[in-house]
Amino acid sequence: MKKIADYRNLLGVDKNATLKELKTIYRNAMKDTHPDKFVDNDDAKLEAEEKSKTVIEAYHFLVSIHAETQEKYKEEYTETTTKSNIHDFYLEKSILKVQHLNGQKFEYIGVPKNVYIKMVNSDSPSRFARRHIYGNFIYRKSGEAMTD
Repeated sequence: MKKIADYRNLLGVDKNATLKELKTIYRNAMKDTHPDKFVDNDDAKLEAEEKSKTVIEAYHFLVSIHAETQEKYKEEYTETTTKSNIHDFYLEKSILKVQHLNGQKFEYIGVPKNVYIKMVNSDSPSRFARRHIYGNFIYRKSGEAMTD
C-alpha cells in the first residue's frame, strides 16, 4: 500500500483522481522531466531520465489499479477467478502474483506474508484465494510472465 501512496504523492493526485486527470498530470510531468529538454547538460539529462522512468512507472501502476480500468476487465476477472484454478503463485514484496490455468495473470497488492503462507499450506490455493484474496486486496491485471 505504501507503493500506491508513494506513486500518488509523486504525481500529486489523490485516490479520487479520474483516468483523464491522471493522464493530464502524467503528460505535464513528462513535459517537465523529459530528458530531451537537457541536451547540453549530461548530469541533468541523466537525472531527468531517472525521474521520467519513475513518473512512467507511477502512471502505469495507478492506471492499472484504477476503478475505471478494473471495471473494463471485470467480466474477464470474474470469469477467471470463479472458473479457472490457480496454476502458479508467489509473493514478492507484498505483491501476490497469481497465474491461472486459463493463462490470465493478476497481482494482488499488500498481501501479508502470513496470508501467503496460509495459501501455500492450504489444500486448495484456488479455494483459499476465493475466500481470502479475491475481493480483499487491490488487484491489477498483469502481463508479466511467471517464472518457473
